Amino acid sequence: MCRHIAYLGPPVPLGRLLTDPAHGLFRQSWAPRRQRYGTVNADGFGVGWYADQDPVPARYRRPGPIWADPSFTDLARVVRSGALLAAVRDATEPGADGEAAAAPFADGRWLFSHNGALRDWPDAVAPLAAGLPPAALLSLECRTDSALVWALIAHRLRAGEDPAAAVSEPVRELAAAAPGSRLNLLLTDGDRILATAWGDSLWYLADPAAGRVAVASEPYDDDPRWAEVPDRTLLTATRDDVLLTPLKEPTP
Repeated sequence: MCRHIAYLGPPVPLGRLLTDPAHGLFRQSWAPRRQRYGTVNADGFGVGWYADQDPVPARYRRPGPIWADPSFTDLARVVRSGALLAAVRDATEPGADGEAAAAPFADGRWLFSHNGALRDWPDAVAPLAAGLPPAALLSLECRTDSALVWALIAHRLRAGEDPAAAVSEPVRELAAAAPGSRLNLLLTDGDRILATAWGDSLWYLADPAAGRVAVASEPYDDDPRWAEVPDRTLLTATRDDVLLTPLKEPTP
């Protein structure tokens, strides 16, 4: 389900990361190489990016396949950024919620994407949803499992929780409530990337000397420096460092 990527580094055209590479997100929308669930990611796409002197990212999202939007190719050719998050979507329920269901989701300076699915949605996680303030539930952009995952994380971020805990604790809670869920998450504020490998592929390409890092569902090229993140792992990355921390399985 879905493919996504986050990047921090020197400003580059969005297309340098998304449409130009031989196996970039654009091609992954119809020919992913390492996707374990689903084969075509044509149920929406989006990209969020940060501009100089503005901490709040811009977003461009559409409900259809990325290859059917010629305007995006033009945008990606000329818009430059030193930080972005982008995703192509394979919907759990095709057609549900349209553009509003396309990642990245946003709150203030944060961008978020979920690659995966909650098992037995929505019944299994109803108790977790009930623990959110009514305002958080009413402000959900759409009625998908990914939107609920984001609501759980965003609630913790707004409360001032450390971002690593704000990502990893909901993963453990959701995995306990709905065993077998796939919870590969991607979060950035333009200065750092947090990601989880939980049930699907995750890779990173780090170049500290150049101040550059990319974290993605799968490599967008054949650079031998790409490294796979072990399953059940939290990744925390900045432009010059990557930290991998094992995530403990929830207690039965």
